Amino acid sequence: MLYLASKSPRRRQLLEQIGIDFEILDVEVPEIRGAGEPGIDYVSRVAREKAGAGLLQVVAVPGAIVMGADTEVALNGEIFGKPTDANDAAGMLSRLAGRTHQVISVVWCISAGQEDHAVSLSEVSIAPMDRACIDAYVATGEAFGKAGAYAIQGRAGAFVSHLSGSYSGVMGLPLHETSLLLERFRAG
Repeated sequence: MLYLASKSPRRRQLLEQIGIDFEILDVEVPEIRGAGEPGIDYVSRVAREKAGAGLLQVVAVPGAIVMGADTEVALNGEIFGKPTDANDAAGMLSRLAGRTHQVISVVWCISAGQEDHAVSLSEVSIAPMDRACIDAYVATGEAFGKAGAYAIQGRAGAFVSHLSGSYSGVMGLPLHETSLLLERFRAG
């Protein structure tokens, strides 16, 4: 049985989209980047900790596999997590506007006797945006709960001038990489 250790409705939708059967586990993992911790290491660590926390909940279930994932936006080494309020969201979008940033998405699968992971790195270019445009977007509420304060699958898709990489990875779960991970994991 596959379990998804995530509160993200987008991750649930993406797994359902590719026909994966799973159950949800609610986990609480602190998302605090260590001093000097490289962005990709941070994202991978958080994803692995989510999967590990989930496994602790289902350790008695024979054959349980737990998937944990994390996605963050990175610009010049700085990680943009989820905004804390409207000012934080507007500040993030102001800094991303007119620039290209990286989206790091890591997925871990862990069972009682095995673990493996997949990484997706995407480059996203956001068109220039003025303050009125940013404020109007933040007012929709869509910026909240999203790394970098935007949802590529929503209204912010109109601001994305170029994407190189995984669209679903930018959403929060890279489907191609996740499918390959599950194949490797189940074969191992």
